[in-house]
Amino acid sequence: MNQATGVIFCLAYILGLISTGVPWGRYGILALGIAVAIALPKLLRKFTKNSVKVTKKRRSRKKENALEEPLDAREELSLLERLPRAKWVWAVAGLVAFLASVYFAVRSPQPAINDISKLIPAGGNTQEVAVTVRGRVVSTPRLTRSGRSQFWLETDLVSEINGGEGGVVVNRPVSGKLYVTVPLLQATSLYADNTIAVVGSLYQPQPPSNPGAFDFQAYLAREGAFAGLKGRQIDWRRENAIADVNRVNNQADVFWEPSGMRPSTIQAMRQRIVRSQLSQLNVPEGPLISAIALGKQAVDLPYNIRDSFVQAGLAHAIAASGTQVSMVLALVLALTRHFSKQLQFSFGVGALFLLVGLTGFEASVCRAALMGFGTLFALVLNRQVKPLGLLLIAATILLLVNPLWIWDLGFQLSFLATLGLIVTTPPLMAKLDWMPPAIASIVVVPIAASVWVLPLLLYVFSVVSPYSILVNIIVAPLLWILSIGGMISALAGLIFPPAGSVLAQLLDYPAKGLIAIAEYFSQLPGNSVAVGQVSVFQLIALYSLICWVWIGGRSSATSTVRDLTEVRNKQQATSNKQQVRGKKPEKGRGKKGKSRVITLPVFSSAWILPLAVVAGLGIIVLPAWHVQASLFQVTLLATSGEPVFVIQERGKVALINSGDENTVRFTVLPFLQQQGINSVNFAIATHGHLGLSGGWGKLLERLPIKTFYDNNAPKQIHRGSNQEFITAVQSRLGVYFPLETNSTVDLGSTRLQLVNAEIPVVELLVGDRTWLLVGEMTPEAQTKLAATGTLKPAQVLWWSGKTLTAELLSAVGPKVAIASANEIDPETAAQLRQSKTQIFWTGRDGALQWTPAAGFKTTLESEENQTSFL
Repeated sequence: MNQATGVIFCLAYILGLISTGVPWGRYGILALGIAVAIALPKLLRKFTKNSVKVTKKRRSRKKENALEEPLDAREELSLLERLPRAKWVWAVAGLVAFLASVYFAVRSPQPAINDISKLIPAGGNTQEVAVTVRGRVVSTPRLTRSGRSQFWLETDLVSEINGGEGGVVVNRPVSGKLYVTVPLLQATSLYADNTIAVVGSLYQPQPPSNPGAFDFQAYLAREGAFAGLKGRQIDWRRENAIADVNRVNNQADVFWEPSGMRPSTIQAMRQRIVRSQLSQLNVPEGPLISAIALGKQAVDLPYNIRDSFVQAGLAHAIAASGTQVSMVLALVLALTRHFSKQLQFSFGVGALFLLVGLTGFEASVCRAALMGFGTLFALVLNRQVKPLGLLLIAATILLLVNPLWIWDLGFQLSFLATLGLIVTTPPLMAKLDWMPPAIASIVVVPIAASVWVLPLLLYVFSVVSPYSILVNIIVAPLLWILSIGGMISALAGLIFPPAGSVLAQLLDYPAKGLIAIAEYFSQLPGNSVAVGQVSVFQLIALYSLICWVWIGGRSSATSTVRDLTEVRNKQQATSNKQQVRGKKPEKGRGKKGKSRVITLPVFSSAWILPLAVVAGLGIIVLPAWHVQASLFQVTLLATSGEPVFVIQERGKVALINSGDENTVRFTVLPFLQQQGINSVNFAIATHGHLGLSGGWGKLLERLPIKTFYDNNAPKQIHRGSNQEFITAVQSRLGVYFPLETNSTVDLGSTRLQLVNAEIPVVELLVGDRTWLLVGEMTPEAQTKLAATGTLKPAQVLWWSGKTLTAELLSAVGPKVAIASANEIDPETAAQLRQSKTQIFWTGRDGALQWTPAAGFKTTLESEENQTSFL
């Protein structure tokens, strides 16, 4: 089997795993393999035949024998000429792709018969299932945004089930993995491989209830977990956990028994390094240095620092990547340069295993370690390394070990960035050969990596950071100092902690500088631009353009070299004839030919790159512009607090309420980003808010608000400094207006009227339909309000889900009733059903979207009310 065949089989395996992204992909890839096996060999033979004719015609024009030409003058085989012509190769490739999809299905996690998630009844989200779960910790505890500690637990026994169908059960054998969160102090001195018992409540993860929100259910499924546990207390005493198991099974091997509640060797080494680096540094400088050296899995970096780095396009700086691997490998090879190659190989492999263990076996580090191992192996065999082939082999090996990594974002970004560095850096460096190599690499590396990961980031996050490349170029010297210094201090801290502390202290000012740059760029206006939801077809089109530039540029360079060789040969032949006749060769022609060699392009022809850039912008911008220009949509987001309402009308956006800070971060902003919204034209606060300390303040950090209408009712006793909030709105070039009772606001073709500012009661005229938003109030207040006659009939009623009186319902007469709540009052629901009013509530249906053509559409599927044509 030659190299081309091996490459085809590896690519077929990867393509087979990618085909699992669609339900029919397994059979589609098999059909594609059969079709390629039948048709492609014939097309290749035809292409080769025509290519041979062209080559013979070109050589027939030369007077010299082609075999006597220098090596660089011969025609280089094109990509199609290198492909095998045998049908069996393509048939086997199709079979490999099909088997890869089957292998993925086999390795995909599925809940076992006795999986702990089966203990949750059908109404698991509304019923509390109190349990005591015993098992083994399989991850290092991490700090969550809510201030709790999170870890994964491999379960073995569960007891004290309250709320289940079978009543109370003691020591029931179970299996499966749990996503566990506990109070922070409960997880102190807890390490992986410890056996513990956790008291808490089981819950079933749900799909996202809002468009663009994080899919927690899919995340747990990828990790092999189908339930979560909200823990209240940990019994981490090994004796109690083992004793309960032994009483049931009379055997000591049910739990994996660690040697006491102590960390493993790798964990102890990691802890020793982190403590040495943090002992003389403050937060966040100390955790940042540890994160750069060992990855963010080794230390809890404050979330505000993480967010700043992500928004500035520096997320890779705090993640374990190939940078650490390359530095460690270079250091080992430098220290062992006087040893034999076998010893260099042994020391290098040992260092790679140690680094992978310290960083937590992340996909990016495993990829770099495999490529480093290949480099060491080639060093021993005195073979030249082909980086592109080494990357393909590393990807195939890792996906054979864990095929689920094909859908891991870290795995995808790592390989795409490395591919960009391999294939894009050399031609860009050739373009910048007038610059010193060290400076040129600082400019080229961010560009090369960003080009290949940008389409995937757009597809996943719908956001692009315009300052990303510039920021990476600016911070490159600081990152190199912190990376090298962090690795050296980590090594010193592992050997002698005080020495590691001293070395880490020298990195204090570079760390502060990096944090300051990240925070500055993350707070600049336009630090993130939403492009809207990118489809799979757009993703494929973007990567097709990138590959076209790459392959087209290489083909152009090859043809250019070939043409230049012919010119040189003709000039040499003319010079030889002149020398035979006793004439001196013309110096001008030689100089002219030499000048052409220097000035002709080596990356791509003049039109490929500009055309690809224009086409790429068109692929992203034109669909988003068309949707924004023609869309008229109303979205009621599923929130736990105040109702949040978004109106999109032909490029203009109105946002009614924002919720608290968490609602903005996890619900409002992801939805706006998915919709490609970069500014809010109208913002209306119908409820009291906390000024800059609440949700509106968080929203203003990310998006400008052009016009802000604020309910100015005196009931808003929780408001912070009003002037401070007004200043923040105006600093983003916005205008602030207070709203009084009976105030009317025109939001494009939609009209808003504040019927009552204290309750509040808001009337919206959306097209020819009237929507009424009613705040919480007592039944007496409802009866009084209905008697005043201020309530007009409305097609849509939007309320909190609590009790509504018959008088209010009679005055409004809604056709559709929407509750922003997990549950609605049973008596109110009965009255609405009796009047044939269609009922929605966000706890069951998720977010609701309404368009004039399709009516209401729910985010979550339910047994009723899936659509409405109102």
